[in-house]
Amino acid sequence: MSNVLLTSDSRDMHEKVLAASDGACIALGIGSELPTEPAELVARSGQQTLPDVVILDATVDPEGALGLASRFDQELPGTGVVLIGDPHALAIPALRVGVRDVLPPSTDAAELRSTLHRVHAAVQLRRMSAGAAASPFGAPVHVPARVITVLSPKGGAGKTTLASNLAVGLAQAAPGSTVLVDLDVQFGDIATALGIEPEFTLEDVVHGAALRDPIALKTHLTLHESGLALVCAPENPVAADSVTPEQVSALLMMLASQFRYVVVDTAAGLDPRTLAALDRTTDPVLITTFDVTGARGLRKEVDTLRELGMLNSARHVVLNFADPKGGLTVSDVEATIRTRVDATLPISRAVTTSLNTGIPLLLQRPKDPVAKQVRQLIAHFQQQLTQALS
Repeated sequence: MSNVLLTSDSRDMHEKVLAASDGACIALGIGSELPTEPAELVARSGQQTLPDVVILDATVDPEGALGLASRFDQELPGTGVVLIGDPHALAIPALRVGVRDVLPPSTDAAELRSTLHRVHAAVQLRRMSAGAAASPFGAPVHVPARVITVLSPKGGAGKTTLASNLAVGLAQAAPGSTVLVDLDVQFGDIATALGIEPEFTLEDVVHGAALRDPIALKTHLTLHESGLALVCAPENPVAADSVTPEQVSALLMMLASQFRYVVVDTAAGLDPRTLAALDRTTDPVLITTFDVTGARGLRKEVDTLRELGMLNSARHVVLNFADPKGGLTVSDVEATIRTRVDATLPISRAVTTSLNTGIPLLLQRPKDPVAKQVRQLIAHFQQQLTQALS
């Protein structure tokens, strides 16, 4: 009985998967080519039970690996598939055929363990939603995904810019790892900021099978060239009334079982959907403008979240549009909001240009001072996930 079935001729990869799965791995050499049928591959393992996870080495024949992965998704949907190969080349086509993750050959045992846990949990969720028997390889494993929610007491503070660039940066580091949700259901403009035209929006996602079936969910996501997946806001503001806090909570829980990072952009203030998102949030990011009204608004929001018990120790406070000639210092703001400031973003014309052209700042002007600050935040969230897995 095996939890993981690996197809690779790499002894090094075999040893890493063996360590990551605590020995619950069967490795098959692939020789010149992969089989085209899932049943044939499983039969080669000599096991009577389907594996939870199949890891396909796609370094030699990526097209063959993608073809076999698509057959697994159609014929054996109770098994999760992971590819070993170039994430930048494979992430988007892999997502389209139901692959759970794409990892580079250089990935280490710790990253493999994280991926196996996440895929195992997703498989359990799908089997339970389909009424299938639980896997024989143990109870579902909690996946320490990071849910990063960006919020602000007022509009115009730069939430969308920060959320979209955080998500793009995380997706760049590990394509296929990150999803961005536009929870500003009335006037969200993530799609505009990223220069995309979504086929499906939040309204479609929460009213279909996507909240129950991971594959249905992924078919309703919009894909960005960076490898980022998106749930975009409805085009019609009237649709806001049809999206409930309960649906938001269920969506974020499902996404957290499928992705390492879930980034959420919210509407200004603390509406019921934002509060539902905060219930699922591991990392609240509070952003405000670098002025008196912004600081006072942030203080009210911080106080409210503290009273509600929603401001955990992982929160980050970001000051946007910093201007040393504006008459305020960071210390002044900290005294007003009664908590520390974690990042300060300077005024930058490049941010406006990126929004107007639909190209994220991290892609258009990666050396801009704002982009450098955002990358520091990205590094922090990556470290948080690593620590949670250790």
